[in-house]
Amino acid sequence: MDLDIRHLRMICAIAESGSLTRAAARVGLSQPAMTNLLRRMETFVGGELFVRSRSGVEPTPLGNQVIARARIVLSEVDALFGDLRVPSEARYLRLGSVHVGCVGSIVNRVGDALPGREISLRIEPSTALLAEALTHGRLDAALLGVIEGFEVTLAPPVASRALVYRYPIFVALSAGHPLAGNEEIRLADLKDEAWISPPGADDGSLAALRASCRAAGFEPRLRFEAPSGAGRPLVAGGHGVRLVDPCWTAAPGTAVRPLMGEPQVARLLVAWHRDRLGDETAGALYRGLAAAFIDHVHDNPLFGRWWEAHPEVHPLV
Repeated sequence: MDLDIRHLRMICAIAESGSLTRAAARVGLSQPAMTNLLRRMETFVGGELFVRSRSGVEPTPLGNQVIARARIVLSEVDALFGDLRVPSEARYLRLGSVHVGCVGSIVNRVGDALPGREISLRIEPSTALLAEALTHGRLDAALLGVIEGFEVTLAPPVASRALVYRYPIFVALSAGHPLAGNEEIRLADLKDEAWISPPGADDGSLAALRASCRAAGFEPRLRFEAPSGAGRPLVAGGHGVRLVDPCWTAAPGTAVRPLMGEPQVARLLVAWHRDRLGDETAGALYRGLAAAFIDHVHDNPLFGRWWEAHPEVHPLV
């Protein structure tokens, strides 16, 4: 059996919909044909890719590996061929971004890459809301953060391309915390802490936190809800801990540290509406966002060290 793009889109559709029936409708196959194709692919890779659950089907550990690699391939294929339609490009670029450390450089770097464009920026903690705004044409493009295992569906004419294939999520805690001097922190050692709930819970960030903590042997005690910046005084005051983007410079009174074993990882995608941006403009946007991200990689020296040690996660940046 030779794999082709159809097989990769099929397994991604199953993972995103959680149902063979819905995935079959999405890719234009009958359910028996989908089931047969899936079995052939499982034979090819040498193991089950999905198992049944109460809510539908879920990827196996092998399935997660195959799906992650399939998404990388598909994002590059979509970026390579693009859409043959010539979009009507306006002078204005409505750009969205998740709340990551590089937001301070996005307007200037994208402006340098796209001279003559007036850029507006919507910073939104929820990737799900940004994806919805893209789909409905309220944004032209966005920088999206996707927690591993909690995918966000991007439907045509929205295209995407991976900016950073994989990066770890860090934890912020008070500078006076007994663990603040450690270079990395075991998640299990935070079992008695109060947690600030991650923003954008509808894109899987809260579910991912719960899953990671349960895997470490405890249920997180979620005591606070605060937008991204509003949580910093709570952390500095020693009232709670929170997960953060690794590029953040530690705010006064806080420390930002990696979690041992990387229990939570994410990836960054550049997504754009093909009716608004052509391939050349999308490429320039990608380069601008890459430059903005690079500007802040070493704001946290611990992440800068990780970045230099893992060139495989950012071959295009």
